[in-house]
Amino acid sequence: MAHGILTSGIRHWVRLPIVGRIAVVYLLARLVTTGFLLLASQVSTVQSRFGFDPDLRSFVLGWDAQWYWWVAENGYPSVLPLTADGQVGENAWAFMPVYAYLAKWVGFGDWGAGALFISLLAGYLACLMLHRLLHARIGSRQALWAVAFFASGPLAALFQVGYAEALFTLLLLIALDLASRHRYPLLYLVIPVMGFTRPGILAFALYLGLHGILRWMRRHEQPLPARHIVHIVALGALATVVGFSWQVVAAVVTGDPAAYLKTELSWRRNWLADPNPEFIPFEGFVRGAEFWAGQAGLAAWIGWIGLVVVVAGAVLLLLRAPQVRRLGADIRLWSASYLLYLLAVFFPQSSTLRLLMPLTPLWGALAVPRQRWFRGLMLGLCLLAQWLWILSMYGLAQTFWQVP
Repeated sequence: MAHGILTSGIRHWVRLPIVGRIAVVYLLARLVTTGFLLLASQVSTVQSRFGFDPDLRSFVLGWDAQWYWWVAENGYPSVLPLTADGQVGENAWAFMPVYAYLAKWVGFGDWGAGALFISLLAGYLACLMLHRLLHARIGSRQALWAVAFFASGPLAALFQVGYAEALFTLLLLIALDLASRHRYPLLYLVIPVMGFTRPGILAFALYLGLHGILRWMRRHEQPLPARHIVHIVALGALATVVGFSWQVVAAVVTGDPAAYLKTELSWRRNWLADPNPEFIPFEGFVRGAEFWAGQAGLAAWIGWIGLVVVVAGAVLLLLRAPQVRRLGADIRLWSASYLLYLLAVFFPQSSTLRLLMPLTPLWGALAVPRQRWFRGLMLGLCLLAQWLWILSMYGLAQTFWQVP
C-alpha cells in the first residue's frame, strides 16, 4: 500500500506543471519560515528589540521596514537631520521609493499588509524567474533544486518581512533573463523600476557593459546586429543615469549636493569611531577589514590579508569552478559586477549577508551536482542557516550588531 501511495504521489508530482511544482516548494518553504519566526518570538525577551513574545506583524514591520513605512507615510525630509556633532544623521533618503509607496497602495493604507503581500508574491515570482533563467543552463530538475535552495536559504525570511529585497530580486532576474535572451527593448521598462527599488542598478550598468564587450568579442560566432549594439549602449547609459539620479533628487530637495552620500555614510558611524566624512570608493571594505581584525584582537594587516583572500577566492570561483561555469557567461558577469559594486560602496557588517541576495542565480551552482545526499545536505544547511539568521536578527535582536 505504501509503495502504491508513493508511486501515485510521484506520478502526480511529475504531471504537475512547473509553476505548480514551484508553488508547492515555495509554500512549504514559507510554512517552515513561519515556524522559525514563531520560534524566534518565543525566545525573544524584554531585552530584545522586539520585546517579550512579539507577534509576526512586529517582525514584518521591524528594522528597515520602519524606514520604508516612514517614507510611505511622511515622504523624504527637505532638511537633513544632524547629530550632536553636526554630522548628517540616519534618515529616509537611504531608502528607495518604489517598495515603500507600492506597499501602501497594495495594502489600501495598511502598509504592513501590503508589504507582506508584495514580499510573498515577489518571492514566488522570483522563484519562477530563477527556474526560467537556469533550466536551459543546468536542466529543469537542477533548476528546481536551485529554487528550493533559494526559497529555503539563509535569507528566506526576507520573503515575509517588509524589506525590498524580494521585489528587487524579482526585477533583477527578469532583467538578467531579458539581457541573456537579447530581448533588450523590455529592459527600458525594468531598469528604472529596479533602480528606484533598492541600490544596485550601477552594478547592472557595469554588467551591461561587460555583456556588450563579450558579445562584441564573440560577434564572429554569434551575430551582433547593429540594433543590439544601440540597445546595449543605450541601456547601459540609462542604468547609469538611473543609478545616479537618486543622488540628484536628494540634492535638489535638500539643497545639499552630497545629501545621499552623507546619509549612507551616517550608518557607517555606528561601527567606526573615526569614519571618513567623505565617500571614497573601496574604502569601506578596507576599513572593515581593519575593524573586524581589531574586534578579533588581530593586527590590521591580518584583516587586509583576509580581505585579499576572500576577493581572490571569489574571483577563482567565478572563473574556474566548473559548477559556476555551467551557469553561463551572463550570470558570471552579473555576479562579478555586483561583487565589485559591493566592494566599492559598502562597509562589511551584519547586513552584508542580506546584501548578497542579488547573487541569487549562483544557487544554480549548488544544484548542479546530481548526488541526492549532496542536495539533501545543502537543503539541510540552508534551513539551519535560515534558522540561525532569524534567531540572531529577530529572536535575539538586542544591539546594532544584529541588524538584518
